[in-house]
Formats: sequence, C-alpha cells, structure tokens
Amino acid sequence: MNNFEEGEVILIDKPLDWTSFDVVNKIKFALKKKYGNIKIGHAGTLDPKASGLLIICTGKKTKTIEAIQNADKVYTGTFYIGATTECYDTEKEPNQTFDISAITTEKLLSNASTFIGEQEQFPPAHSAVKINGKRAYELARAGKELTLKSKKITIIDFQLSNIQLPLVDFHVACTKGTYIRSLANDFGKRLNNGAYLYALRRTKIGNYNVADALSIEQFMEKIK
Repeated sequence: MNNFEEGEVILIDKPLDWTSFDVVNKIKFALKKKYGNIKIGHAGTLDPKASGLLIICTGKKTKTIEAIQNADKVYTGTFYIGATTECYDTEKEPNQTFDISAITTEKLLSNASTFIGEQEQFPPAHSAVKINGKRAYELARAGKELTLKSKKITIIDFQLSNIQLPLVDFHVACTKGTYIRSLANDFGKRLNNGAYLYALRRTKIGNYNVADALSIEQFMEKIK
C-alpha cells in the first residue's frame, strides 16, 4: 500500500465518536505531508456513534467509490428495547420510555422475521439526507419541520442473539441506503413499544471485511 497517487483502496476500522469526515481529513493530511495533494474520498458514511469498516479511496480508485457504495452491507450491534430517542441512537437522551414486561424472546424473534425482504424505509430526521440542498440533521437541529421521503431497501438477513432485555444483540445484512437507526426505531414500533440503536459496527461492504482493516494508528505507522 504505497501507490496513493495512482490509487489505493484503504480499509479503516473507524473508531467510535469519529465522523467519516474526520477520518478522511486525518488520512488526507498525513498523505499530503508525504506525497503532496492527493484526491481522496470515502465509500459510505458511518455515523459518529458507529464503529467499523470505512473504505477510503485515493487517486484513480476514487472512480470505484460508487460501485463500492452500491454493494450490500453487514452490521452487528445492539438495540435498546423500551425507549426511544429523537435521533434513534445514543447521541440524545431517551425522550419516551415503555413497559417491556410483556416482551418475550419469542415476540422479539417473530418481530425480526417480519423485516426480511424489500420494504420502504424513512431515513431518520437526524441524518445526512439532503432536503432542498440542506442536510436533514441541520434542519432538524434548527427546529424546522421536515418532509422525508421513503426509500426502497432490502433486509437480506436479520438475526437476534444474546437477548438480555432491555438489550438485544443483532446481525443484519442489507442493501445500500439502509439506515440501521431507522431499523431500530421501526423494530420498536412493530413491537407496539419503543427501541433505539444502542451500538453499531459495520463489518462488511461487499467483499471487503473489517477483519482486514487497519486502525487509524496502524495506518499512520504504515505510511511513515
């Protein structure tokens, strides 16, 4: 991995609380110091509260970004059952709580099975979706009323494990454009209850695997 000017595909294991933009900037600055200005971009945003596989492309490999973004994704993580948050994850405190005493393992597993297949999904209000040229999260934070459009997505596989209420671990494979935060919120609604995304890790994009990714520190060490 040293032909950054010509083009490289870099697999990074994004840490928690970093934005995808933070990672791109860090790598761009490091490469600029050694190689000068290099074209760089990432193939699919990860929320700050998510960790895992982030693919960075440089040089001519930036032309492959769209193809990588179009690939199916795999995530693991944890739902919190019995509460909701405005942003559908842990960036904000719960705004509503629910009684979960009647929720059983059978109900959870049955509920998960209803999500398999093609469906319409609405993005979270606190997302990077553009509405009239503005990011949805910017409008939401400004208290503006949003009209979000649904999008066709497919849940290929959805498994639950380690059910220790209120926490439930999951594994999901899905098509591009799927919001796991929206999946968490919809999961709670279909239970006639509430849920939000407690933890999230992206493990695969197409044939790329987080097991082959470098931490930011490892990458910096590698290019010295």
